[in-house]
Amino acid sequence: MKQLETMEHLIAEFASLAWGLPLLILLVGGGLYLFVYARFLPFFYLKHAIQLLTGKYDDPNDPGEISHFQALTTALSATIGMGNIAGVAVAITIGGPGAIFWLWISGLIGMSTKFFTCTLAIMYRGKDSAGVLQGGPMYFITEGLGKKWRGMAVFFSLAGLIGALPMFNVNQLTQAIRDILLVPNNIASDTTSNLAIGIILAVLTSIVIYGGLKRISETAAKLVPFMVVIYFVSVLIILFLNFDQLGYYFSLIFTEAFTASRYSGDPFLGGAVGGLILLGIRRGAFSNEAGIGTAPMAHGAAKTNAPIKEGLVAMLGPAIDTLIVCTLTALAILVTGVWESTDANGVSLTANAFENAIPYVGKYLLLLCIAVFSISSLFSYAYYGKKCMSFLIGADKQHYYNYFYIGSILLGATTTLDMMINLIDGFFALMAFPTMIATLLLAPKVMTAAKQYFAQLDRSEQTHDDLVDQA
Repeated sequence: MKQLETMEHLIAEFASLAWGLPLLILLVGGGLYLFVYARFLPFFYLKHAIQLLTGKYDDPNDPGEISHFQALTTALSATIGMGNIAGVAVAITIGGPGAIFWLWISGLIGMSTKFFTCTLAIMYRGKDSAGVLQGGPMYFITEGLGKKWRGMAVFFSLAGLIGALPMFNVNQLTQAIRDILLVPNNIASDTTSNLAIGIILAVLTSIVIYGGLKRISETAAKLVPFMVVIYFVSVLIILFLNFDQLGYYFSLIFTEAFTASRYSGDPFLGGAVGGLILLGIRRGAFSNEAGIGTAPMAHGAAKTNAPIKEGLVAMLGPAIDTLIVCTLTALAILVTGVWESTDANGVSLTANAFENAIPYVGKYLLLLCIAVFSISSLFSYAYYGKKCMSFLIGADKQHYYNYFYIGSILLGATTTLDMMINLIDGFFALMAFPTMIATLLLAPKVMTAAKQYFAQLDRSEQTHDDLVDQA
């Protein structure tokens, strides 16, 4: 028993260390470097990114498996989840409204990081053992930096096998169903009900993931817009009902960001403001996963022969995930006042906000959003894990990961193994080290391609304008 406790403690320390200051410096410091290094150039082409997303420039003959839209929704289905609902609530509980400002900063930095990592995912695609074109950090490491860096690619893939497991997500969804649906309605909540939830999730996931990337991307393309719209409409109702509070709290986000008067966490760099900055940026990084390396695996499968196109589309991910969805959660919690009037934390605080504003219905709307967010993420992470296994032992054996993955869904639903969840969390963080190191080393290649692409695009648009004027 004591040995088990010691192991649990060591794994908890490992997860804490993995998500500690060195990773934050790499993700945020590296992202900030990329943000400045790009001289904000990609941000001037966000309109073009949206045009790419709508399929205006799609060519069915381009190499790849899925469209720009499907690539983005597949990546978003993984990132939009409990971090947007529970994570934001935690940030406000500890840091107050000011934490949201620094979460926004993290989102902007994340947009730049996604531009670079997902451009590289197309720029340096490689073929798997079956001869199929693949993209992702493991491929842009070996193809971009050379075979002598293969060890780093193997490290990423090994970390991805564990980091992509869905136990945390399933565990949190089971808890949400219990706390919002079962317990308040006096329905028995025990191992049997948890197992039933796990079996339902396992069956749904199996139907999708055994259909391969095509089915995963098609399902994500339907679910992601639906879940974002449902959540957006739900929060708009809350904001409309509390419209008189909206202006006050929106301004408070900015003023509190630099005073940290409501911050209750540990100081950083000698002060509360430093602690607040660290809190907001960490929550943002955890939410949008920029720099971890998961999204490039989805974007690397896009049908395109222009890497910069996919980088621009990928930039929209943190904008939707962090700047829109996280902001919706934050405003719902702030304007309803539950962050000051209750002791609830995490997903329970967000549920209180929805129930406070929309009695009887609000918490069920939130549960619907949580369910869709969590279930859709199960599909994408299965693809990420399979891709890592394919790189390590061959494409013909990657399907074995599905069995392992489905088993972990049942385990996540029926247990509260903090040790396993911390282990997965820690390995997920480790994926960022090879991803960001390779991205920083290959950043000049991206900028060379970006300048050429944008110059060509500008010339093309100028020619089009001249023809319009002549007509």
